[in-house]
Amino acid sequence: MVQENVTEQIKEVVTDDIWGGIREFLEFGFHFGSGNKEINITVGLLILVLFSFVVASFLLKWIRMLFTRKMDATDKNKFISVFKFIKYITYVIVVFATLSLAGINVTPFLAASAALLVGLGLALQELFQDIIGGIFIILDKSLLVGDIVEINGKVGRVIEIKLRTTRAITRDDKIVIIPNHKFITETIYNYTQNHRTTRESVSVGVAYGSDTEKVKNLLLKSVENQKGVLKSPKPFVLFEDFGDSSLNFSVLFFVNDSFADPRIKSEIRFSIDSLFRENGVSIPFPQRDVHLFTQPVKEDSSNSMLED
Repeated sequence: MVQENVTEQIKEVVTDDIWGGIREFLEFGFHFGSGNKEINITVGLLILVLFSFVVASFLLKWIRMLFTRKMDATDKNKFISVFKFIKYITYVIVVFATLSLAGINVTPFLAASAALLVGLGLALQELFQDIIGGIFIILDKSLLVGDIVEINGKVGRVIEIKLRTTRAITRDDKIVIIPNHKFITETIYNYTQNHRTTRESVSVGVAYGSDTEKVKNLLLKSVENQKGVLKSPKPFVLFEDFGDSSLNFSVLFFVNDSFADPRIKSEIRFSIDSLFRENGVSIPFPQRDVHLFTQPVKEDSSNSMLED
């Protein structure tokens, strides 16, 4: 009997004193309105908000570590921007959930937010495309720093890849800022995606009647000792066509620096011109034959009558 009384007293102390004090503390705060329109901002609600923020931050951090565990340091830093954007959206959701728990009707806010987001989505459509393009570039590694790409007829070496834009330096040392959506909506030539070696060519025409075998040997000689041209694979010559004014040839060769190929091609053209001059091979210019047809002037009959 005594033991039961002690047990009941302990329950009363725990229920009424300890838990009751905790409930009073958690329910302490500001209360506005009444009935369905009552708004309660209490200590317990604020603690719940803080706990929700901590849990959300922990989950996002864990997900980020899971996605970026196999990435190098550079790609990880780029991906942090994406997760910051996701974190802000998560915090907004937590705030709306908290307001709803406090008794505030968040439906008008959600409706206004939806309209605002639709407007922003239409206005910033290209911005979102750039961000999505940047995420794809980071994930599938379709573009790397150091790659040589051609876009809109311009060739550049990629020097920096950001979430929204990619920066490249052209052959004349100008910086090109490329929106990332172009890499997923347009055809981009990547000269060095699979390997650094690329095949280049220089074309030339010679006069009809020239010794074609001699021309072939001279073209091979022009690239034989040229700096920047690889010995393997070996250069070769193509007899491309019988042109209107010339026999058309191309010498094809391989380089490991596509960024510098205009300079290499220029040196090869100088060499071809010099070798052709030394060996009597002429490079013709376009020629056209113009035929003039004249008709005899008819004598006017009226003039002949006057002369009579």
